[in-house]
Amino acid sequence: MKRLVVPLALALIGSLAFAQLRMWTTQVQPERMEVQESIAAQFEAQTGTAIEVIPVEESELATRITAAFSAGDLPDLIYHPVSQTIGWAEAGILDVTAASEVIDALGESTFAQGLLGLNATPDGYAAVPSDGWTQLLVYRADLFEEAGLAPPTSYAAIETAVEALHDPPNTFGFVAATDVDNDYTMQVIEHLFLANGVQLVNDDGSIGLDAEATTHALEFYKTLADASPDGNLFWQQSRELYFDGRAAMIVWSPFILDEMAGLRDAAPVTIGDDPTTTELAEVTGIVTNLAGPDHPEGASWAALSNWGITVDADTEAAQAFVEWILDGDAYLEWLSMAPEGLFPVRNGTSADATAFVDGWGELDVGVDRRASLGELYGEDVVNDIVAGLAVADRWAYAQGEGALLSRLYGTRVMAELVRSYLDGEATVEETVERLQSRVAALQ
Repeated sequence: MKRLVVPLALALIGSLAFAQLRMWTTQVQPERMEVQESIAAQFEAQTGTAIEVIPVEESELATRITAAFSAGDLPDLIYHPVSQTIGWAEAGILDVTAASEVIDALGESTFAQGLLGLNATPDGYAAVPSDGWTQLLVYRADLFEEAGLAPPTSYAAIETAVEALHDPPNTFGFVAATDVDNDYTMQVIEHLFLANGVQLVNDDGSIGLDAEATTHALEFYKTLADASPDGNLFWQQSRELYFDGRAAMIVWSPFILDEMAGLRDAAPVTIGDDPTTTELAEVTGIVTNLAGPDHPEGASWAALSNWGITVDADTEAAQAFVEWILDGDAYLEWLSMAPEGLFPVRNGTSADATAFVDGWGELDVGVDRRASLGELYGEDVVNDIVAGLAVADRWAYAQGEGALLSRLYGTRVMAELVRSYLDGEATVEETVERLQSRVAALQ
């Protein structure tokens, strides 16, 4: 791993001596806690500031933060998902000024702009982006090349590929998500709708779901579902069919990357006789940014985790830690906890614009065997994966309606209405109208 210079924190040694911070983290797995405690010890050795690393399950965050806020006992730092960020800022839990100053010190342009925008408020940034991942369209590049097909970066290219490659039961053109009880289905729906410019909420706070763009997105989804096997499909069937060589395209999280290269025995590659083969990874292409006919620039779907500095924090010490953890070897050590799911949201420094992307590409992934993503997929694919973060989007966060998105996922309303359309129980016009009215009722 290339060593990186750490100028910011070193400049703070002395001024932070004897400070103490409490840090909540949703990275609660024992092996990841060990890494975080090691990072905290390194920061204390360099600055004199001690950090108590406190694991908090993501499902308990809302309850714990409400109780701590009421008791005047907030931690100094909270590593948390973006779904909480704007709401906590509006509630007065997060220090927007402190986070904005950190981003300014590190260089706003060094962050993935699409994800940085999810934290924007009228008063600045509610939190500092740490890491994230983009949803991937995984496809058989070898089959595309043999058929003379363009990479599946648009609705039109995907539809053309489905028509050319769909040959069930040998090969399904796509494996669409259709199980309404699985969050994966909503993630795929949101991703494909965003690709066509469909927003859940307009900038003025009214319900979006533009009728024409939503109609085109629904009709596209039906094309994918018609090229899929029957039944309630979610991530498991997608992975199994792709690993068995019987799917041309699927949508998955980047956690498939090590599995697809035969590095995890619990998810064997079955396309041949050797479950540890890298053959499938070598003939696979990756797309993050998809474009529909009503949104030519396209979009990707991303998950994001942030560093929040609370209003009760030792502000100077908390800012120093966030600057330090995002600026040097400590950042790569953080990402090394699970490189396949912790993409660098900060690409590099002002002096080396790709320092963290380059370093991340060299980190090993895998469970039973290990190799770097760069070694497995090549530099171009690694760069494409990270590039998806720059154009990443999510529904409702930028409009301050993140809670609405949470209710949409929780109630399954949209997934159920889309499934009803896919099953022929409602027309596309009826489905658009019902989506608009049901989402408005949730607002």
